[in-house]
Amino acid sequence: MTNIVTYNILAGGYSSGQPNGRRVEQLARIIRSTQPDVVGVVEAVNPRKLWKPLAVEELAAVLGMQLVLDKEVLHLRDYQPALLTRLPIVYTKIHPRPGILTRPLLEVCLEETNGKRFIVFTTHLSAAFSQGWAGNAIRKREIGEIVRIMGPQREAAMPHVLLGDFNALAPGDTFKACNLLRYIASLDHATKRQPLGDGYPHLNSVVPQSLRFLNPLLRLIPRNILLSTAFDRAAALYAPRSCIALLQKACYADCYRRVHPHTWGFTCPASAPAGRIDFIFASPEMAGRLETCYVVTEGEGLAGADASDHLAVAARFGDEPVNLSTRGFVVEPDRPTTKPLS
Repeated sequence: MTNIVTYNILAGGYSSGQPNGRRVEQLARIIRSTQPDVVGVVEAVNPRKLWKPLAVEELAAVLGMQLVLDKEVLHLRDYQPALLTRLPIVYTKIHPRPGILTRPLLEVCLEETNGKRFIVFTTHLSAAFSQGWAGNAIRKREIGEIVRIMGPQREAAMPHVLLGDFNALAPGDTFKACNLLRYIASLDHATKRQPLGDGYPHLNSVVPQSLRFLNPLLRLIPRNILLSTAFDRAAALYAPRSCIALLQKACYADCYRRVHPHTWGFTCPASAPAGRIDFIFASPEMAGRLETCYVVTEGEGLAGADASDHLAVAARFGDEPVNLSTRGFVVEPDRPTTKPLS
């Protein structure tokens, strides 16, 4: 049995406005609750806070796990992914692909306790929400490149998973855009509408420059039920989904949706759940072994929102193929369990 987790730890595990404020203990409590063998960590490195030890290095030490990390930080927006694991590492490979991938794709081959090998790819697709449909095109280009990189594994029927923060919704998924708007507006208010440049979202990061004159109206929408409903419906049509469709077309299984066909499974923002953008995708060989997949709303008595702005997603893979229809699962409620912002 192998437990795999994907987790966006937000800004390298540092707290907003606190130069040395680290959330290592909070993150460790969430991760430990899943009894992980492998954790794909998104936003593992904060390029503005590179003094040693890094928060992610401290996190690995606290959890007693090996850390795989790209050593090179190229610019101040280079929030790189990493991997934590208890399993033996066979090899690691970094796919930078500058000009195509906004952040490097991390490839790590691991050996399970039964001696079998599988590969974990960890990614963080571009947000670029303020670029509108151009941002969606960027993510489609990134997924196209990632699918190409994973081609040899598909051809060899090598078990592998792709996980991370995709900044996109799956086709058919619900989107409560007003929750996201309320969350970002509250951050803007807390920082007096001045972005801190520390990885935390702000309104201008999601609103195209040509539409920023509407920001005062956007801040009012969450306070009005009718406006909120209309905003949710419009945003559901606008929300990017096509890059996830490309993965489905390439025969990768959405692990959460495979286990929970009808529940929301929102992962972000943790304190005001709006949509599911954190995924674990499995190749057919891995998907056949999937036993369960769930969103980690709390760990060791700590709410997920107290550790990061994303909720972690965990999946358990057995040693042999399983039939999900014959197993009983604890299915999430039809609505997110995390309390929205008031």
